[in-house]
Amino acid sequence: MLEQTILAGFGGQGVLMMGKLLAQSAMEEGISATWLPSYGPEMRGGTANCIVVISDDEIGSPVSESYDAVVAMNQPSLEKFESKVRPGGTMLINKSIVPIKASRDDVEVYYVAANDIAEHECGSTQAANVVMLGALQSVRQKLKSHSIEKAIAYVFASKGQSVIDSNLKAFAAGMTSLHQNATAC
Repeated sequence: MLEQTILAGFGGQGVLMMGKLLAQSAMEEGISATWLPSYGPEMRGGTANCIVVISDDEIGSPVSESYDAVVAMNQPSLEKFESKVRPGGTMLINKSIVPIKASRDDVEVYYVAANDIAEHECGSTQAANVVMLGALQSVRQKLKSHSIEKAIAYVFASKGQSVIDSNLKAFAAGMTSLHQNATAC
């Protein structure tokens, strides 16, 4: 198995944390993982992204010409990374704040109201990234959901049980969102 994913959005939307959770989940399963963040002065309000690669084998490089999945939490990320999805790959778009549709018809596209779901389920849009991680898990299923839940508990342990519980709730809501609040093209 080799799964290459780009997670992208505004600085502050938690895309780097989403990538850390994905990589930690792979490590929970004993699978090789790389996490390559990309941000700079745009960290606060500009775009930030990370590449996560998980594989049963050693990973030579996290960088590729095309990727299996792209998660776009904002419109600039959709515009920048839509062309990077392999034909037959998957795109998840945060329809809460992205007003446009994807232009590709050779990939599976899912529109997830991540901010709205996070606000409804957790009382805050801060968990929109974990909602989107749940949606990604529901369509790609390269890792066990239990591993992602363990990664959430591990990564958020220092923030207390209420933060862990809120993020577990957001993840579960994301897992079911494609059946309730999202549409696929």
